[in-house]
Amino acid sequence: MQVQDDDKPYDDINITPMLDLAYVLLIIFIIMTTASVQGIKVDLPKASASTSLAKPKTKAITVNNNGDIFLDAYPVTMPQLEDQLRAAKASEPDFPVVLKGDSAVQYQKVMDVLDLLRRLDLNQVGLVTGKQEKS
Repeated sequence: MQVQDDDKPYDDINITPMLDLAYVLLIIFIIMTTASVQGIKVDLPKASASTSLAKPKTKAITVNNNGDIFLDAYPVTMPQLEDQLRAAKASEPDFPVVLKGDSAVQYQKVMDVLDLLRRLDLNQVGLVTGKQEKS
């Protein structure tokens, strides 16, 4: 039987407590993710199609490489775009707008559209980008 010297440090780390903790956390994670809410099954009533409950329709504005502007795939000029957006804002004050600009278009065209959206106080604006290709 060997007696270990008190002044000699331990050569290995006891990982048993760490493994115990990992197993307990794993079991808790499994129980929590597989738990389902039990309840009474009921036949829910169907709601009528109501405009107040419907989400506002997103408007898509596209600027192609020639600088042409499209609203929901229909070609428009800047004054027509402003008129149509004002009419849409009158019926639904806070609707989302998605702006897609071609990468070859002059930056000023996209800025003109963004300026128009700011003047009309349309705050829910998203800019669409493509994924970068890996080389």
